[in-house]
Amino acid sequence: MRLKDLHLLPKFRDCVSYLYVEHAKVEQDARAIALWDVQGKVPVPCAGLGVLMLGPGTSITHAAVSTLADNGCLVLWCGEQGVRLYAQGLGLTRSAANLLHQARLWANPALRLQVVIRLYRLRFQEPLDESLTLQQIRGKEGVRVREAYARASRETGVPWQGRAYRRDSWGAADPVNRALSAANSCLYGICHAAILALGLSPALGFIHTGKMLSFVYDVADLYKTRVAIPIAFQETAKGLESLESRVRQGCRDAFNQTMLLKNIIRDLQVVLDLESRGRVEEWDKYHRDEALPGGLWDPEEGVVAGGQNFAPDPDAEGGE
Repeated sequence: MRLKDLHLLPKFRDCVSYLYVEHAKVEQDARAIALWDVQGKVPVPCAGLGVLMLGPGTSITHAAVSTLADNGCLVLWCGEQGVRLYAQGLGLTRSAANLLHQARLWANPALRLQVVIRLYRLRFQEPLDESLTLQQIRGKEGVRVREAYARASRETGVPWQGRAYRRDSWGAADPVNRALSAANSCLYGICHAAILALGLSPALGFIHTGKMLSFVYDVADLYKTRVAIPIAFQETAKGLESLESRVRQGCRDAFNQTMLLKNIIRDLQVVLDLESRGRVEEWDKYHRDEALPGGLWDPEEGVVAGGQNFAPDPDAEGGE
């Protein structure tokens, strides 16, 4: 599936969520890809895949990466259990209009606060009192998350002593904390891919700040109590064998059943008010030809055409 018009918003919401791979080789197979491991070959229809997470012990061919890119599948190179993210691919969109809109909201304190409030409001089932301050909303959010952990513990019988883990000592965390980290990692991958598919920046966070995935954390927090926390506790209650693998499979199934990709895209459009923003023709009109470098910023005219020489023509009247 190769988009003829790269400026059209891809239907990323209709993709399968993600696939995590470790200790295997990824190669091109016809117009798709295939995974090779000790058990043999597994074909993967990448045209409908949103994210391919490459864990330890994986290798991938140049042709496979090219095929994944052509089909709009985001490739993430991650650590064991999918906890650390080392590198990422590029989303389908080639227009910077949404990114510029996001940057404008982020850079203006008043507009940024509006986005922060919208992000928090989406987390609560009941409407928030308009008179609440940001600090008061943060307090209510803390209570909401604490109750979500306590409720999951009561329902599954898994003891809960609080969120605690160290990236450099994975095995030192208790089982439920390892399960939570695995579930959150899957959730981060899906949110990251949706953000890139919309042409947004994962680094320009509104609630979180200072990290290259700050906006990913903003978006993922919308779904943790509904998806990641219940799955982590449920799988921990079933036993410790292959816990992280079962958590990832549980996330995969939950993502599909709840149509999470559609929800993420919808919520991003609400949070950043993308629907009412409309097309920014001033920026887009210089991106129709992919061979051109785009427009040039001008403090007075806004944007002027790029890819041309602005030096005076010596053959023109009055030229030097």
